[in-house]
Amino acid sequence: MVPRMTPTKIANEELVAQFENGTLAPESFHHTEHVQLAFLYLAKYPALEALGYFSGGLARFAKSVGRPEHYNETITWGFLLLIRERLARRGHPQTWEEFAASNPDLLDWKDNILKKYYQPETLASDLARKTFLFPDKTL
Repeated sequence: MVPRMTPTKIANEELVAQFENGTLAPESFHHTEHVQLAFLYLAKYPALEALGYFSGGLARFAKSVGRPEHYNETITWGFLLLIRERLARRGHPQTWEEFAASNPDLLDWKDNILKKYYQPETLASDLARKTFLFPDKTL
């Protein structure tokens, strides 16, 4: 799958700035932009700091748009950790465009990669929304 390209595509710096200052429009923040933002945080911060900033920011964003139940810690951490692994395996810095082109499986929300690792009911659970759960599906 090719990354979604729309007229509302947001540049890296603008995406981070809008996310951090609370001006990011919900209709401009889809799965691809979530992955892009996680990538940018991992490029800027050590992994644990990126995890804290990104997950805290997403929880605040969901609450600010009146959808706090949309934040899911298991999904958020799962994707961020997969992105981190892919970056480490590559072994050298990449641009967002290079990363997106070489990792299309991370950009597919409908048939997302976490479905390989988790039971659907696990990802949909209240516990998964509140805390990171380890994968529960046998590969």
